[in-house]
Amino acid sequence: MITSQARILVVDDQPRYRRLIKVNLEASGYEVVTASNGAGAVELAATQSPDLILLDIMLPDKDGNQACQEIRAFSTVPIIMLTALGRTEDVVRGLNAGADDYICKPFSAQELLARIRARLRRVQQIFQQETEAVYRMGGLELDLTRRRLFVRGEEVRLTPTEYRLIAELVANAGRVLVPSYLLEQVWGSEDNEPQLIWQAVHRLRRKIERDPSKPVYIQTRPGIGYIFLGEETGLDE
Repeated sequence: MITSQARILVVDDQPRYRRLIKVNLEASGYEVVTASNGAGAVELAATQSPDLILLDIMLPDKDGNQACQEIRAFSTVPIIMLTALGRTEDVVRGLNAGADDYICKPFSAQELLARIRARLRRVQQIFQQETEAVYRMGGLELDLTRRRLFVRGEEVRLTPTEYRLIAELVANAGRVLVPSYLLEQVWGSEDNEPQLIWQAVHRLRRKIERDPSKPVYIQTRPGIGYIFLGEETGLDE
């Protein structure tokens, strides 16, 4: 659960960026802890229990992607990557490592704060809305209380973004969900890039489908959106 004064871990090897981000976050009421390298990021993520992490990709010891993967081994804390690498493949690499969102440098304080508020708001909404419920459809079982997914009896490990996406799709099973709706519900703002959805769906299919190239659970309706169907009723895409 997010407290009234959220704690944010800022990881960047450039003192100027750390200082500017810290000043802006503290002015907005956040508690801030900082690290200058990947090892420090992993250690503080484990010991300080931050509510959100701002993680730079270009770090001197281990890059942000590696640090993100190590944090994901023990935490579902929201992670926003800070990167000067704006190429699609760089963004995809960060998302595949377990990041929830990314911001390309240089960025404004207003954009950064908006992304943080959206991410924290979404986490709070999920915490408040979760009830003791288990969805079972075909060979899939989603336990909303324990935030765990089982497919054909085997547990599937999900990133926080992947969990939010599958939960939204399952809760609306049989309905086509348009990209703007998913961006708002899963990422916290419909102003995010639609490619975030495509990449997250691609990762989910690789984890839950027998044949990701012929998805049964998560199907695309070209030009419209995505729909979740049970195993027995699903059709190949």
